[in-house]
Amino acid sequence: MNSHHVLDEFHFNRRKKTALLIVKLFFLVLIVTGFGIYVGDLLFGKNSLEILLNLQDKKVLFKKEIKQYKQENATLQKNYFELLQLEPDN
Repeated sequence: MNSHHVLDEFHFNRRKKTALLIVKLFFLVLIVTGFGIYVGDLLFGKNSLEILLNLQDKKVLFKKEIKQYKQENATLQKNYFELLQLEPDN
């Protein structure tokens, strides 16, 4: 009777350890999945996409502004050198 009690206790401890391991694995999978979703949202989420599109739009606008400023600078330089030629020599 005593040996039977020890075997029952062994099976109970084994089941308890197995159940605990399953619970730990479940929470580990849950945490890893949650973290993966979080990182994926940061990298590829709506906000990231909006920021990328806004930056691309700004890049196009900046290129247009640069072209406009270069043209304006060329005109101003031309006017400056024309004015220099009109001044009498000192």
